[in-house]
Amino acid sequence: MATKKAKSKGSAAKAVPIRKGDKSKLVEPKIVKGSDIDPNHQWKRPLQAPGHTQVDFEERVDFRRLHNYRLARTRQALARSGLGALLSFDQHNIRYTTSTVIGEWARDKLLRYSLLTGNGDPYIWDFGSAAKHHRLHAPWLHTDHCRAGMTGMRGAVGADPTLFRDAAREIKALLDEEGVGHMPLGVDVVEPPMLFELQKAGIEVRDGQQTMLLAREIKSHDEITLLNMAASMVDGVYQDISEALKPGVKESEIVALAASRLYEMGSDLVEGINAISGERCSPHPHNFTDRLIRPGDQAFFDVIQSFIGYRTCYYRTFAVGRASSSQRTAYRKAREWMDNTIALLKPGMGSDDVAHALPTAEEVGFSSEIDAFGLNFCHGLGLGLHERPLISRVTSFRDPLELKVGMVFAVETYCPASDGISAARIEEEVVLTPEGAKIITLFPAEELPIANPY
Repeated sequence: MATKKAKSKGSAAKAVPIRKGDKSKLVEPKIVKGSDIDPNHQWKRPLQAPGHTQVDFEERVDFRRLHNYRLARTRQALARSGLGALLSFDQHNIRYTTSTVIGEWARDKLLRYSLLTGNGDPYIWDFGSAAKHHRLHAPWLHTDHCRAGMTGMRGAVGADPTLFRDAAREIKALLDEEGVGHMPLGVDVVEPPMLFELQKAGIEVRDGQQTMLLAREIKSHDEITLLNMAASMVDGVYQDISEALKPGVKESEIVALAASRLYEMGSDLVEGINAISGERCSPHPHNFTDRLIRPGDQAFFDVIQSFIGYRTCYYRTFAVGRASSSQRTAYRKAREWMDNTIALLKPGMGSDDVAHALPTAEEVGFSSEIDAFGLNFCHGLGLGLHERPLISRVTSFRDPLELKVGMVFAVETYCPASDGISAARIEEEVVLTPEGAKIITLFPAEELPIANPY
């Protein structure tokens, strides 16, 4: 596709697309003017969690509207960044800008990449067969922008730089064609040989990940709907876990149960299930084993999965059969920290103010905040498991951010019990509305749940 370029050298001005032999429909992005908030939000109505199929009698997720919103957000972030274009190898960024995805195995191969300039429309480089599939089934992309590509597969192809060199030269030619070849290029994650070849091609490479995370931090109506649908799936999984959690069951069996149910319900990826019980609860090991559940255990789980790419990060803690006083005390403390933190999640609040509500490292038995990182914090949630903004006692006092309507957070708390082995772990996902945080993780967690009480 060719474009009519503005002659300005100072910024990437918008170009008028000209079609060349491409009969697919050109969909212009919907720019949200003067606001970061999606005008499709209806905050006075309940957050939607519809069925998974499309129907003709009610509006559910509008995927073309979703694509247009994400592309518009990226264009806005790019226009403010001083960059001429964004080159993405991060699978979440590729999906955000192109609405394409192939097998989840591609997540760590660094062989797919996309390009978006300030003057053009998204390009995607993929396996040749996948690129052909995009040309047939992704009419929101220009057919000549869906290209076969191949770089290093994390070094698997060997030390020959030819593939990297050819890719860098093709990218440079496109940057020049679209009038931004003189501007810096933002890159998110990259293999060193690709970085070197981009630099040899005369491209100034800068960090593009922060630009993409800025674009992704405010969720649209459709994104929030998908996140809510994903959370509803885990609501059901925790009901299954509560019924199955009894002496003689392995942690790994709970993991298998959860994964199976999620795929049955339509999950496109079960990224990980933490299953922690008994003496393994403190310190938190962040994995599962074949340990047998025993009477009186405290056990907690984290369900990390995605629906149409949108993830959950959703902890719940149970006592098995009965609960001790130390287990109940730890749970109450974790719940108190949770509630105090959520109460502060309001538009206009600084992330540093929220971080003050989180427990100190000493309160959870660690000598420093970096040692305790990840146990009591908030993180953005979307296509990625950890997005902006991230709120913690490690980072937020130095680099505070303003909270905004449309952000989605996972809020995590952890409290070890005085018995030295048990611990409580709670996580709520919340949407930041104009009135404050609304919880979308609905399996009951106000008090310590007792699974299969005696």
